[in-house]
Amino acid sequence: MPKANELKTGMIVEVNDEPYSVKKIDVRNPSSRGAATLYKVRFSHLKTKLKREETLKGDDFLKDLDCERVSLQYSYQDGDSYTFMNLDTYDQYTVDSDDIEGQIKFLSEGLEGIVGILLEGLLVAIELPTTISLKIVETAPGMKSASATSRTKPAILSTGLEVQVPEYIDNDEVIKINTSTGKFASRG
Repeated sequence: MPKANELKTGMIVEVNDEPYSVKKIDVRNPSSRGAATLYKVRFSHLKTKLKREETLKGDDFLKDLDCERVSLQYSYQDGDSYTFMNLDTYDQYTVDSDDIEGQIKFLSEGLEGIVGILLEGLLVAIELPTTISLKIVETAPGMKSASATSRTKPAILSTGLEVQVPEYIDNDEVIKINTSTGKFASRG
């Protein structure tokens, strides 16, 4: 049973005996001393797709939903649908772009390490690997004299994702991105 402070985007939990996926988490730190940190969580119902918002304290418990978890590989996009393949059985699952909207920019063809969450045999959500490697397709030229300081520049990756990278990074380099923060982690 996860606590509210352990929630991550894409997790599946039970709220009022209904299955929900965590879509967005806003952390609010009250300014008064002794006040509990609040977590404003946006959920999406797995079957009806209705949105729900809850404000939880960090030590509030949520019930894990009993779902089947399978290892998937991203295969391809067809319009608004995204297809994944089960690496054990070679079954294919298709999910709508609305169900994985915050994760689309991290998907590259052949990406492995994805955990698919199945509810009654249907793919309802995915969990991405902690870090993924993507190629930079557009950024300002790297500065030879740039040291490993905290100065950054924007870079557009092969999936269309835009991130801030250190000044010394060049076009066509492969970098690692943290999928939970969407930020540069290291050179790939």
